Amino acid sequence: MEFQVWDFPGQIDIFDNPNFTFDMDAIFGEIGALIWVIDAQDDYLEAVARLNTTILHLQRSYPHINIEVFIHKVDGLSDDYRLDIQRDVTIRIQDELSDQGIENAPVNFHLTSIYNHSIFEAFSKVIQKLIPRLGQLEAMLTNLCRTCRFEKAYLFDVNTKIYIATDSTPADMASYEICSDYVDVIIDFTEVYGSWPRSQQWRDRLEAEPWCQPLEDQVACEWAESGMVLADARRPIMLREVDRFLALVAIMKEGSYDKMPQINMNVDVVVKGLTEFFEITKPKEAVVGAGVVGAGGGAGTSGAGPGNGATTGAGRMVTPGVVQG
Repeated sequence: MEFQVWDFPGQIDIFDNPNFTFDMDAIFGEIGALIWVIDAQDDYLEAVARLNTTILHLQRSYPHINIEVFIHKVDGLSDDYRLDIQRDVTIRIQDELSDQGIENAPVNFHLTSIYNHSIFEAFSKVIQKLIPRLGQLEAMLTNLCRTCRFEKAYLFDVNTKIYIATDSTPADMASYEICSDYVDVIIDFTEVYGSWPRSQQWRDRLEAEPWCQPLEDQVACEWAESGMVLADARRPIMLREVDRFLALVAIMKEGSYDKMPQINMNVDVVVKGLTEFFEITKPKEAVVGAGVVGAGGGAGTSGAGPGNGATTGAGRMVTPGVVQG
């Protein structure tokens, strides 16, 4: 998905500004989510009041937009104080909406910080809500985890380390952090060892015995190579690229390493299915969006432009089969 970003400082009121007139349709007409950033270490009462005003405007004209509230900078706060702030912000917003007669507004709350992976986790959840057919992606990964005895599987955007899909098991921050750090390691290795030109002699040697096949058939993606690392003696972490931007990362259970031939076969099938899934979306552009508006310390909005990985064309969906064993 491709995103356009509009920055709105927290002091600008885009709905009632005597100096400027904003085109609401241009800002909110094609976005799918609005992210409102609240500074947890500052006085947030004014930010909450302006957020309520924004939600009321959006509910009247753009009720389809998801409201995602990032309670940010919680790294310096105790666990109890974080929950107290989240509870206070939630109650203030819900009470105001109830007084205005709005029930079940699509408002979600996230505790975030730049000093851990919580900000990536929160953005991942926002992006997933904007992807139609997300259930099919989750079904693929869930089926793969069940047949290959994986603890957890993620489909990562390798540049941002946001995961656009995962299996149906409950989210685990620790496993996400491990997989995200592993993606970082692979990127670092690629920058060091993947940028130098290969000679034809080097290529011929790798395509000779015992492989006896072109390099394109030996790896899932011609721009990157698959990798594996042992997190400890018994639980491997597998990474398999889907294309230049997406990678499938999975944590394997103890003892599953003995079944690597079957696991590789199943992963190959799922990667092929994921490739076909996103290929189907390319001819038909879909518009999905995410907005970012912050209050207090600053803000911004982002709307997604045409993307090629969100919906399926003509309602078709590819669900690959998985080898049982």
